[in-house]
Amino acid sequence: MLDHTDMRILHELSKNSRIKMKDLGEKVHLTGQAAASRIAKLEENGVIEKYSITVNQEKLGCFMHAFINIYLHDIHHHPFLSFVKTQNQFILNHYKISGDGCYLLECRFPSNTYLNEFLENLNEFANYKISTVINKMD
Repeated sequence: MLDHTDMRILHELSKNSRIKMKDLGEKVHLTGQAAASRIAKLEENGVIEKYSITVNQEKLGCFMHAFINIYLHDIHHHPFLSFVKTQNQFILNHYKISGDGCYLLECRFPSNTYLNEFLENLNEFANYKISTVINKMD
């Protein structure tokens, strides 16, 4: 079971996973060595699975942000899934879902031209419903 200190460590690591152990320790009222020891235990117990980065997609030139609900009526999903594997330059996240649709794609595109081409190619495999992001709420 995680205690309050473990939760604070996770919170600080989620903001900056490259924080120095000394600085992390100060934020959670531990020594740097004690903080590192707690992190090692969280990793061993599978609470922390990996560390990652957040990339600013707009600075990479991908200004169009869209969520695409995928509707497959065929029981054979392999052609669609093969298509998805070839589109990793646009697809940020790919989820199998229940409810409204079969899959949900989170995508970024440099322009409407790229989005339109993606959707035309997608149409060969599935029907879809698209929602474009206006603003991310924090």
